[in-house]
Amino acid sequence: MAARILAFVYGLICYFIFLVAFLYAIGFVGNLVVPKSIDSGRAGPFVQALIIDGLLLSLFAIQHSVMARQWFKRAWPKIVPEPVERSTYVILASLILLLLFWQWRPMKGVVWTVTNPNGRAVLQGLFWIGWGLVLASTYLIDHFGLFGMKQVYNYLVGKHDEPPPFKTPTLYKMVRHPLYLGFIIAFWATPRMTTGHLFFAIMTTAYILVAIQFEERDLIRFYGENYRRYREQVSMLFPLRLRKR
Repeated sequence: MAARILAFVYGLICYFIFLVAFLYAIGFVGNLVVPKSIDSGRAGPFVQALIIDGLLLSLFAIQHSVMARQWFKRAWPKIVPEPVERSTYVILASLILLLLFWQWRPMKGVVWTVTNPNGRAVLQGLFWIGWGLVLASTYLIDHFGLFGMKQVYNYLVGKHDEPPPFKTPTLYKMVRHPLYLGFIIAFWATPRMTTGHLFFAIMTTAYILVAIQFEERDLIRFYGENYRRYREQVSMLFPLRLRKR
């Protein structure tokens, strides 16, 4: 029983660190409240900032992509007990994000500035809609399963984990990846786009587009024909789909 309690406490800690990283990410990208944001601080040499920021983003992309693959998930329980496998993935991703926020180097050149009050309001509204879409998407599928709490709770009470069923609730009937769409909207919707913010938006969007290909390959292996039909019927990121003649 002590091992079950310990695993549950570990899962709680991992989930709390995820919440901190998620909330900080909103402030970081939006230049809101947090002590270190995407545009705060003194800008150093441009090339140095480009290299450091690129390495930080690459570190997150590599960790997130490798640990999300099915072959890694099959090998991972040999090192980390299965009930805390997801929690460990979550805490590593969260810590790398926090490292990125801490070590990010600003690049202050201004790409665009929207001064019109209505335009600013629209972009700020889209920023919050994007983050809301991210959070809502996690709850529509399985928020606590995604971030490890469901697994450690089931282990605590002695309940067997069932494979997640294939389902397409609400937003998932409009686009296959509303969570990723939310991130893209949140990263690009800003009334003041700096060079550093633009680099962040381009790199994260490129990563999302690549990650979707690997993720869908795994989903086809897992759900088979169900996901193939779903992919044919529903657009990847945008709720408009051009029909083939």
